[in-house]
Amino acid sequence: MKLIFVTCLLLVVTFGFTGAQQKAEPAHKLVEFQMALFKRGPNWTTAETLQSKELHQQHVAYFSSLIETGKAVIGGPLIGDSDVLGIYVLRAKNTAEAQTWAEADPVVKAGHFLIEMHPWWSEEVMKKAASPIKFTTAYLGFLSRGAKWTPEKTPQTEELQKAHMANMNKLAGMKKLVVAGPFGDNGQLRGIFVFKVESLEQAKQLAATDPAVQAGRLAIDMYQWLVPEGILP
Repeated sequence: MKLIFVTCLLLVVTFGFTGAQQKAEPAHKLVEFQMALFKRGPNWTTAETLQSKELHQQHVAYFSSLIETGKAVIGGPLIGDSDVLGIYVLRAKNTAEAQTWAEADPVVKAGHFLIEMHPWWSEEVMKKAASPIKFTTAYLGFLSRGAKWTPEKTPQTEELQKAHMANMNKLAGMKKLVVAGPFGDNGQLRGIFVFKVESLEQAKQLAATDPAVQAGRLAIDMYQWLVPEGILP
């Protein structure tokens, strides 16, 4: 993972700069994607019926079509106790176009899921999925504002930034942290980390080494993420 990518990520995620909204990121070779978070809809159910199985098959087929046409660069379900049940990362002209694609998913049209959209920035690190699509396990962490989050830039936050940057570079150099990037809407969610490691516990241990997390400035919630083989670097 390139140092310049990690540097830019730190500026946006850790200190809440609005560079993503000011379109400064492309100078650092970041690309704006749209992230669709799947949450429980009004017709959500865990019951396994013939109808729900058919709906699931339609959902998988639709996701496969998004991957094959390049509209989605990665995606898949989250495993764990989370309000977010799955993710699509979409390459669209704008949020409205991406939302139209996400809402065309049969499980959304059926009210099984609701969609929450976020602009998200990353380098072009995702590769083409293997064909036919098979799923593999990665570990995704949502970075959010911690209990000691403040928007101010101070000497203390500057020092924390340096430590945060050094730790991210270390994890990237170990080839454990393979994808990361900030959300561009300056909300509660700040960004994501994606780890390729042996277990959820190992991913949590690596995420816990982040000085911003240790200081309470950021919090991170880690989940097992099933994604198509071949996409992650």
